[in-house]
Amino acid sequence: MHALLKISGLIDGMSRFIGRWVIWLILASTVISAVNAIIRKAFNYSSNAFLEMQWYLFAASFLLAAGYTLLNNEHVRIDVVVGRFSKRVQTWIDVFGFVVFLMPVCATILYLGTPFFLQALRSGEMSSNAGGLILWPVYALIPVGFGLLMLQGLSELIKRLAFLQGLIDDPTKKPVAKTAEEELAEAIRLAAEQKKI
Repeated sequence: MHALLKISGLIDGMSRFIGRWVIWLILASTVISAVNAIIRKAFNYSSNAFLEMQWYLFAASFLLAAGYTLLNNEHVRIDVVVGRFSKRVQTWIDVFGFVVFLMPVCATILYLGTPFFLQALRSGEMSSNAGGLILWPVYALIPVGFGLLMLQGLSELIKRLAFLQGLIDDPTKKPVAKTAEEELAEAIRLAAEQKKI
């Protein structure tokens, strides 16, 4: 299990790295949207390529960050029901969900999405919109995104099983960080103590 936990740590590190960089795609999409609006109003010119690029970037941010979202336990959950059970039962429900739902769905989408992407790559399929972009890059996001989600699901499964064996602390427990107000109060308290010395 310790070797599997090391693999889980590597997957978690990869998901954190991707999550930190994918957020910039939202900014890029927003900038392209603003520039497109300005050019359309100021110069009466627009292109479907600008709109499609926004869609591509949004799709990339959503699909590539799915694993990062799972790592941070931020996916939609039914905590109203599950929250009533003990932590051990909640963990078994997670294990069941990963094995019966998440992994098979990811595997199915990988199985069906990869040929879809490869066909678009071979054919050079273009958007049907005038001035549109090639489609294979956005189709590639499907197997890549679900592959990353499946890897993170495997990591979460390993951590849940290790928790059930008593090898690690609760992997769903979020570190509680101080708020800005608490940090300010702490700084003021320390400054006041230093003046007394």
